[in-house]
Amino acid sequence: MEKNGQVKVHGGVNDGSAASSPLSPVAASSGAASSTDMGDMMTRVYAWRFVQLTLFILYSMTNAFQWIEYSIITNLVMKYYDIDELTVNWTAVVYMVTYIPLIFPASWLLERRGLRFVVILGALGTCAGSWIKVLSVERDRFVVCLVGQTVVAVSQIFILSIPPRLAAVWFSAQEVSRACSFGVFGNQLGIALGFLVPPQVVTGSPDTAEGLEEIGRGLTILCYGVAIFSSVVLIGILFGFRDKPPRPPSRAQVSREQADPTGYWHSMRNLLRNGNYMLLLITYGINVGTFYAISTLLNQVFLTYFKGQETTAGWLGLSLVISGMVGSVICGFVLDETHRYKETTLVVYVFSLAGMVAYTYVLDTAMLWPVFFVTCLLGFFMTGYLPLGFEFAAEVTFPEPEGTSSGLLNASAQVFGILFTMAAGKMLVVYGDRTTNLALSGALLVGSILTALIRSDLRRRHAQLQSEPSAVVST
Repeated sequence: MEKNGQVKVHGGVNDGSAASSPLSPVAASSGAASSTDMGDMMTRVYAWRFVQLTLFILYSMTNAFQWIEYSIITNLVMKYYDIDELTVNWTAVVYMVTYIPLIFPASWLLERRGLRFVVILGALGTCAGSWIKVLSVERDRFVVCLVGQTVVAVSQIFILSIPPRLAAVWFSAQEVSRACSFGVFGNQLGIALGFLVPPQVVTGSPDTAEGLEEIGRGLTILCYGVAIFSSVVLIGILFGFRDKPPRPPSRAQVSREQADPTGYWHSMRNLLRNGNYMLLLITYGINVGTFYAISTLLNQVFLTYFKGQETTAGWLGLSLVISGMVGSVICGFVLDETHRYKETTLVVYVFSLAGMVAYTYVLDTAMLWPVFFVTCLLGFFMTGYLPLGFEFAAEVTFPEPEGTSSGLLNASAQVFGILFTMAAGKMLVVYGDRTTNLALSGALLVGSILTALIRSDLRRRHAQLQSEPSAVVST
C-alpha cells in the first residue's frame, strides 16, 4: 500500500509484463502508469509524450527563429537589399498580420482533424518557406525573401495555439502546466537563436562592395542552414508525431472526451460570452504585443546608445529571450505546485510593468551591464507570462477546447503586436525611445489593472477535484 490509498502493481496492463512499447503506460512522475476507472474510461500516461513534446519544441523553434532573423540585423539588410527600415520590420510584422485572419480556420482544423494533421501542415509550410528564402539571397530578390517569410509566417498559425492542447491531450494533471511551459519554451528558444545566430553569421561592412558580398555569403549560409534543419524536423514529425494516446492522461481530459461534442462556432460563442476570458484576452494581447514591439525594435533602440555594436545587440536579444525561457518554465512549475492561477498571473504582470519602466530609463546610463541586467528581468517576467495566460485561459473556459481559447489569445497578441510595433516604430523616429517605452509601460499598467479584475474561476481544476477518487490503482 502507498500513501493516499494508492496501490502499486508492477507490470503491464494487459499481459502482466513490463511495458516495452513507447505507448505502453508509464507513470506521470516516475515511470509507472496511473489508471482510474471513470465510467468506461481510464486514464493513462505514456512515455511517448516526451517524444511528442521534443518534436514540437524543435518544430516551434525552427519557425520562431525566422521571425526575428532579419530585423535583428536591420542595418545590414537595409543596405544589402537597398530598402528602408520599415520594410525590414515587415519581415517580423508579417507573422502578426497573417495570424489574425487565419487563426479561425486553423483552430477549426485543429478541432476537426487533430494535432498530427495541423502540426504536419505547419512543418511543411515552415520547410517550404525556408527553401523559398534560399532563392532570395541575390540583392534584387527581397520580394522573394518576403514571399518565403510569409509562407513561414502562415505556418505559425499551426504552432502558437498547440502547447496547451498538446499538454492536455498527452500529460497528466500534475504535469500539464509545466508541459505547456516547455511547449512555449520551444518558441522562445527559436527567438533566442534568432537574436544570436544572424549577427554571428551575417557580417560585413554595408558601405563597401566587398562588405556587401560578405553579407550575401552570410545570408546564403543562414538560409541554407535553416532550410536543411527545417527539412530534418519535418521528417521527424512525419514519422514520429502522433495525434493522441490510446487513453486520456487525466480525469479532466476524460470529462472533456465524455462531454457531448459541441461545434467550433458554439465554442467560440461560449468564449466570447465569458467575461473572465474576455478580460484575459485583452490583457494577454497587451503583454505579448508589448514584447513583440520590444523585440522587433531592439536593434534600432540599442544602436542609438551603442553605435556599431550589432553583435552586442544580438546578445542582448538573446539575454531577453533566454531569461524568458527560464521564467516560462519556472512559472509552469509554480502553477503545477500551487494552482494559484490568478495570483501568479497578476504578480508576473506587475513585475513585467516594473521591468518595462526600468528598461526605459536604464538605457540612459549607456552602460552595458545594467542594460543587460534589466533586459533579463524584463524577459523573465514578460515571457514567463506566456504559459500563464494559456493555462489560466484553459481553467476559466473549461471544457471548451484549449486550441480555440489559446488561438484567440494569440490572435489578440498579434493585433496588439501589429499596433504596438508599427506605432512604436513611428514614435521612435519622431519622439525617441524614452517616450516610446513610456507609452508601452502605460499599456502594461492598463493590463495590470484589468488582470486584477479577472475572477479566479478555476473550472478545469474543479472538474479534476470532483472526479478525484479515494483510491487510485497504479500499474
